[in-house]
Amino acid sequence: MRLLIKLGGTLLDEPASLHRLAGEIAAASAGEEIAVVHGGGKQMTRFLAERGVESRFINGLRVTTPEIIDAVVKVFSGSVNASLVTAFRAAGARPVGLSGLDAGLVDAEPLNPELGLVGRPVASDARILELLVREHYLPVIACVAGDAQGRIFNVNADQMAVACAKSFRAGKLLFLTDVEGVRDGQGSTRAVLRAEEAVELIQRGVATGGMQAKLDAALTALKTGVTEVLIAPGATPGVVDLLLSGSSLGTRLVP
Repeated sequence: MRLLIKLGGTLLDEPASLHRLAGEIAAASAGEEIAVVHGGGKQMTRFLAERGVESRFINGLRVTTPEIIDAVVKVFSGSVNASLVTAFRAAGARPVGLSGLDAGLVDAEPLNPELGLVGRPVASDARILELLVREHYLPVIACVAGDAQGRIFNVNADQMAVACAKSFRAGKLLFLTDVEGVRDGQGSTRAVLRAEEAVELIQRGVATGGMQAKLDAALTALKTGVTEVLIAPGATPGVVDLLLSGSSLGTRLVP
C-alpha cells in the first residue's frame, strides 16, 4: 500500500514528538511505500519575528512577499526539512529531503494577488517519488512549489499533501495533527465521516479555520482517487501503527 503522511503543528516543534514520529514512520516504511509532506508554520513565524518581520495572514494563509518567500525556502526547505531528515536517518530510514521544486514535483500558480507568492497546486509529477520508494528511500517533502517560469511559491501544507497523494497514487492520506479528530455539532469526535457529512459540517459553520482547511483538502483527495483520509492526533504514542492496523483513533473520512 502507498501512504502519504502530512506532519504539521507542534509535532514539528517538539524534539520528543518529532523523533518518536520519525521512529514510527521509519518502522512503517519497511513494509509500505511512504512519502512525507511537512509544514513548519510555527518555525516560520518565529524566524520572521526574530528578524523583526511581522507575519500577516488572510483567511489563515500567510501573506508572502519576496522577502518572506526567501525565508520560506530557508525555513521549510532548509532547517525544518533538515531536522526531519536527520530524525528519520537516526531512526534507521533512508530519507531524502525534497520540495515541490525538485523535478517539478509540484507546480503552482498564484492563489490570490493579496497573498503575494502564495500558490495553489495545479500539477504534480511524482516520478521522483516513484524512483525513490522503488529503491526503499523515504521522500520528505517541504511545502514549497514552483512553476516552469522559475517562480517559487509558499503552498499550504495540506494542499501540498493532496497534490502529492494524487500523483503518487496513495491509497491513504494521513494528517497527523494537534487535534483528536473531527468534532461534530455536539462536540464529539467522529470515528468515521462520509464526504457529504464533512461538507455539511463546513456549511453549518461547525468546522472552521484549520479544520475547515483540512476537510477541504480531504474532500479534494477523496475526489482524486485517495480511498481514505485520516485526521488523527500525532501526539498519541504508536499513532502510525494504530492507524495502519485499523484503530478507531481520530477520524476516517471516506467517499
